[in-house]
Amino acid sequence: MIDFEIPADVAELRDRVREFVDTEIVPYEKDSRVTAHGPTDELRRELIAKAKAAGLLSVQQRPEGMSHLEQAVIFEAAGWSTLGPVAMNCAAPDEGNMFLLSKVADADQAAEYLEPVVAGTARSVFAMTEPDGAGSDPSQLSTTAVRDGGTFVINGRKWLITGAVGADTWIIMADVPGEGATLFLCHGNTPGIVIERVMNTMDRNYVEGHCVVRFEDLTLPESSVLGSVGQAFRYAQLRLAPARLTHCMRWLGAASRAQSIAIEHAKTRTSFGKPIGRHQGVGFLLAENEIALQQCRLMIWWACWHLDKGGKARHESSMVKAMVSEELFKVADRCVQVLGGIGISDETPVAAIFTDMRAFRLYDGPTEVHKYAISRQLLRDASE
Repeated sequence: MIDFEIPADVAELRDRVREFVDTEIVPYEKDSRVTAHGPTDELRRELIAKAKAAGLLSVQQRPEGMSHLEQAVIFEAAGWSTLGPVAMNCAAPDEGNMFLLSKVADADQAAEYLEPVVAGTARSVFAMTEPDGAGSDPSQLSTTAVRDGGTFVINGRKWLITGAVGADTWIIMADVPGEGATLFLCHGNTPGIVIERVMNTMDRNYVEGHCVVRFEDLTLPESSVLGSVGQAFRYAQLRLAPARLTHCMRWLGAASRAQSIAIEHAKTRTSFGKPIGRHQGVGFLLAENEIALQQCRLMIWWACWHLDKGGKARHESSMVKAMVSEELFKVADRCVQVLGGIGISDETPVAAIFTDMRAFRLYDGPTEVHKYAISRQLLRDASE
């Protein structure tokens, strides 16, 4: 029998997370350290300390483990504020990198590169996207890692590298000629990593924003290879399906926050003799939002169920990412409409949620790429 009841211990943790975010983190949303390029690392460290004191730091990395379905419940609660995942150390790219490193890194690599990220004392980056094409289509990778005796010499250029400024754990994708795309680990202060600039983007929810990065004869030892040479695409796929879903979980929380603000406004703002929520035009917008939020929640849970059964969930996660990113953007847009003039101001967090939600439609693959992947799978299934 299908059961949608949330286990008592998970519900208790969800409520703790929601209360923590609401009381401890939401007040920071207008902090001057939330800049046009996202929260500063100084602010992140302050928020991390609060989560640690509350016993809510990196909950997804607890020794007893956490299923994907449990993460869906907890990450939605964390996403009530876009600073919530930052505080709890379950924001991108660190959350996805922690997942990847926990699956692929050897013991020495885990101690050096994973454990500081889990502890919140270091941040990480996943350097794959390139200005000349490698991104949604990583086969266009142009950054190279050439063997030179017992080392690899990496040259190339990346952009939209989230959180590069000040990050210590770097995961770099580069092509080893004749052997294929490979992942490498190094520290952010390694000679040969050049951060050209921080890009100006419309979103502002990721620590230190997105950067253009250049590798100039970055020389790394054999021990820096994450996993095996030539297996980067396989490892990236291992990371991508869960990461797509955790994006959806966190943004579901943000959209739910926007909906709650819109409902409260619709109850108290009056026009033509009654609260605007009692006018059918506004009431229907709120109803459409509630339907969409629950659809998104159930889609996320469904894909998590596939992962928890041991499936790769590539097809399922593409369906969820495509549907959820589009629907939550519509939810945020309708909330702006309900709020009217203040919806485009910083009087509430709804305008910021709306702007960031637009970028969410591109994170971990734009909707069109996911639809392309879904259609290919459908045609393959039909030919069998």
